[in-house]
Amino acid sequence: MKQAILTQPGKIEFKETDIPVPGPDEVLIKVKYIGICGSDIHAFHGKHPYVTYPFVQGHEFSGEVVETGNSVTDIQSGDKVTAMPQLVCNTCYSCTHGRYNICDNLKVFGFQADGAAGEYFAIHQRLVIRLPEEVTYEQGAMVEPVAVCVHALNRGETIKGLQVLVLGGGPIGNLTAQTAKSLGASQVMMTDIIDFRCGIAGKCNIDHIINVKEKDLNKEIAARFGENKADIILECVGIQETMSYAIEHARKGTDIIVVGVFGDKPVIDMGLIQDKELRIIGTLMYRKEDYLSAVKLLQSHAINVDPLITHHFPFNDYQQAYEFIAKNQTKTMKVMIDL
Repeated sequence: MKQAILTQPGKIEFKETDIPVPGPDEVLIKVKYIGICGSDIHAFHGKHPYVTYPFVQGHEFSGEVVETGNSVTDIQSGDKVTAMPQLVCNTCYSCTHGRYNICDNLKVFGFQADGAAGEYFAIHQRLVIRLPEEVTYEQGAMVEPVAVCVHALNRGETIKGLQVLVLGGGPIGNLTAQTAKSLGASQVMMTDIIDFRCGIAGKCNIDHIINVKEKDLNKEIAARFGENKADIILECVGIQETMSYAIEHARKGTDIIVVGVFGDKPVIDMGLIQDKELRIIGTLMYRKEDYLSAVKLLQSHAINVDPLITHHFPFNDYQQAYEFIAKNQTKTMKVMIDL
């Protein structure tokens, strides 16, 4: 089979390798779609702090089960699936207290362990998530980012009835805003500086979409949310400016959940955090219940991922996909690699 390897920053090479033979507890998946996310882009450009080259990318994916190991009972050939890309130790403090998503020895497929960027991928049955008939293979490759958003929103208190501000309208920001609405938020405001992203958000049942290059955010918050402002803020970009925005525009006592992946370390105003008694909450990946919730949201059409999938590239053009993203950041959302 053919496999794509990120050999060094900016360079993907293909190699022929044997189709994996699934172990007793593994399933073999014929990969259909691979999504490219912001962390993948960081790795491609040499800005991901936790990868060692060469490695195989691919942590957002879907496919069809074509073979199962002798001990696999709940999954069958022909099943439409995605999978959780997490290898955990099950022995550290986090794992033994139910928080395996922050395992001390966490390895993520597509980063610290080889991912699904090949024609076939073998993975342990416990990580496999079956997809219902209503969810397409394309949508199945979007379960992972939706699960990120579900987990992030569960890091605070209940989202029901809250006024939610989401900073950033890329795929994760958009999905976070949609997920907040689907989980019962009373109003959701999403901001960005790119008209294209705001236009995509307009197709996704988000209450208020604000281009902060054109409108004053303070005035928009007051007009839409009233004097109580946002109850919770989610930073979904991962840059200095939006983190500062979150702190500046937060009501006193507000939770700020940091969803964006930071390539550069931000400088934040600790004095203002202290004065406003803000809580800065981190979030990492997901647990199985988040994945299952994400599948249900897709199955019920509570969120709409289709407008976010803006471009497709064939597997052989993996390199060109990254080059396209770099040149077209203002008119690109989710890029899919098709196998």
